[in-house]
Amino acid sequence: MGVFVLLPLVLPLTAVPVARLAEQHLHPRLATRLLSALAVVLAVCSTLCLGLLVVVGTAQLPGNPLPDGWSDAEVREAVPYDEVAGKAAIVALVVVAVGCGATGRRHRRVRREAWRALRGLPGQRLVVLPDPEPYAYALPGHGRRGGEGAAQGRIVVSGALLGRLTPSERKALLAHEEAHLTGRHHRCLLAVQLAARANPLLRPLRAAVAYTTERWADEEAARTTGSRTVVARAIGKAALVSRGAPTPTLAGIVGAGPVPRRVAALLAPAPTAMTWPSVFTTAGLAVWAATAGTVGSALSSANATVTLFFVLKAATPL
Repeated sequence: MGVFVLLPLVLPLTAVPVARLAEQHLHPRLATRLLSALAVVLAVCSTLCLGLLVVVGTAQLPGNPLPDGWSDAEVREAVPYDEVAGKAAIVALVVVAVGCGATGRRHRRVRREAWRALRGLPGQRLVVLPDPEPYAYALPGHGRRGGEGAAQGRIVVSGALLGRLTPSERKALLAHEEAHLTGRHHRCLLAVQLAARANPLLRPLRAAVAYTTERWADEEAARTTGSRTVVARAIGKAALVSRGAPTPTLAGIVGAGPVPRRVAALLAPAPTAMTWPSVFTTAGLAVWAATAGTVGSALSSANATVTLFFVLKAATPL
């Protein structure tokens, strides 16, 4: 196994170049799905790597519940610097577990509080709250009892924000939030948030997906309204007054990423259809480099897992 068990910890670096290039050269829908998948796979591989380091690197510590055979020198040779790496991996795994747990709890808490605030209101897709604070966000469904609206999600908008938009801009706003719900962007946002907690090297992908989901919704709103200029104007007005969604794992018209870049993209021609870039282009090279890094990380983790399984099986007394 050797040094290959450590590769999943650093191979996420290969996906960093594709993050910015995907924002610029890929269709937002394709960029969102690609970057989300890369982030999840790389995060799982790096977490599995930490688990292997803990198993082998701490087997020789006194008082551990592992079989005595797992502390043999032949087993510990499978991991380089097993004593240091094993102890460090314990701390890293605790940090990963605490971080992912905190992110998941916050996501559930915000959604639960948002749905509680809507309790008793008509089960319509659009909910306008008489709030003097301007905001708008897409609230995903929770699948519990509460009617069809609760299962499919709601679009929550304050009256203060609607009052600052023209009728055409309101239509663009609602189309944008509808795109967040139908595209289930909250799942991608939560996935990359958890991935970044599992491996800090994946933070560029988290920021990129937060931006591409907004661009995806922008393009859907432009297609629905038939005017890219109106959508750009609605985004600009909302950015000036709105405080956005209550948590990064929910989506709203004022999301992550520089608003001027989104407006500039809307004032430019619509992006081409969802196609993979040629390998001979800059974006294509970055995409394939990230894909190669992901495959390498997965194969490295699989190789380490299988090898360690047979090593521990051989060292375990019957």
